[in-house]
Amino acid sequence: MKTLRRISLAAAALSCTMATPVLAQGKDSATDELAALRAELARLSARVDQLETELDQAETKAEAATAAAAAASQSAASASESAAAAQASADKAPSIKFKGAPLIEAAGGWSFKPRGRLQYDAGFTNAPGSTGREDGFGNEVRRARLGVEGDIPGGFGYKFEIDFAGNETEITDAILTYEDGGLKVNVGQHNNFQGLEELTSSRFISMMERAAYTDAFGFERRVGTSVQYSGGNVLVQGGLFTDNISDLSNKNWSADGRVVFMPKMGDTQLHFGGSLHFTDLVGGSTVRYRQRPFVHFTGERFINTGTLGADGETGYGLEAAAINGPFHAAAEGYWQKVDMPIGDDPTFFGGYAEVGYFLTGGDSRGYKGGTFDRVKPANPVGAGGIGAIQLNLRYDYLDLNDAGIVGGQQSGFGVSMIWTPTDYTRFMMNYGKMSYDDAVYAASGGDTSYDVDAFGVRAQVDF
Repeated sequence: MKTLRRISLAAAALSCTMATPVLAQGKDSATDELAALRAELARLSARVDQLETELDQAETKAEAATAAAAAASQSAASASESAAAAQASADKAPSIKFKGAPLIEAAGGWSFKPRGRLQYDAGFTNAPGSTGREDGFGNEVRRARLGVEGDIPGGFGYKFEIDFAGNETEITDAILTYEDGGLKVNVGQHNNFQGLEELTSSRFISMMERAAYTDAFGFERRVGTSVQYSGGNVLVQGGLFTDNISDLSNKNWSADGRVVFMPKMGDTQLHFGGSLHFTDLVGGSTVRYRQRPFVHFTGERFINTGTLGADGETGYGLEAAAINGPFHAAAEGYWQKVDMPIGDDPTFFGGYAEVGYFLTGGDSRGYKGGTFDRVKPANPVGAGGIGAIQLNLRYDYLDLNDAGIVGGQQSGFGVSMIWTPTDYTRFMMNYGKMSYDDAVYAASGGDTSYDVDAFGVRAQVDF
């Protein structure tokens, strides 16, 4: 603005300079010229004033624009910071997936998931009336479990589950775990390593009940510490245990080990395994081996060793299985030797062999980590399909006769049909014919060789 004022003064001086020669030309003419110059000077001065006004306005607008730009920049920076904070918060916020039940996962390695299962059984047994044993209709809530499981930062995990079936409350799993690559350490109450079917969850077995020997020989969860390593096609498991959590505390202890080779040849999953078990019992301990006929809702046991004094038990197991598309086969054998304080040590035997086939296309038996796993129908109900339908045949044998002990022999022939409408629901129908020799209850005429029929159905849901 000062520059413009200087231009105005210079123009005025210039006009005076130009007037000098004009005066020399004559008074009248000079007067006219001077008037014209003054008029021009006035016009220029007015123009300068207009330009100064416009400049002032431009400077005001520029200052306002600069302030607005600064405010916009600050607002953008604040928005960017807010977006970054929101993203960071989102990254830290728990995520929820659904795997039968909500699985909540949070940053840092935390997770939490409720778990449970409900199995309701009903059916009947039919035994020779002359034995005097109770038969007919039976039903029960076979399992009603609720629990939680999840991960803890640092590779740790946990699982805790309670069973409410039978009007009793029983802790099934209570485990703290640690995993690092293929290594896993378990501390607390959990399954030992007796074999394929015993370690397969009751949610995924092919009959309503596991093979007769698993119950007869007292397989159960126990409190202890175990280590397993899985690498490639090999799984090695071993641990030291005391007793079931409901029976503590005592001085009984056991050692269990299992090795599994699980190669895959083309489309066929193979499974070969062996296990070894040793239990040391405190002095004065007793054992008893007995078994129901195929279903659990009856309390009758037609084979039974009675109570035996025992210092310990030694068990050996072999297992094999194969899965190819809709077909599967499995077989196991188990020898249980009793270390008795007096007399010869008996060795009892149990085993089974089975085959199964899916009648629905695209379905196959699940397998994971050395055990059978969940069946996931290729065409589940609710997605336009009928679910998975599977047919299974089994021969089940248990021999409780040895070293002068006559507990009886059971040969079971079983068939099951399983409908799995969705991943987490299951319906089973089983029939079994148990043929007994040396049964503990005699029929008419003292006959201890006879048959018992059993039929059962199960409705199951798990999460």
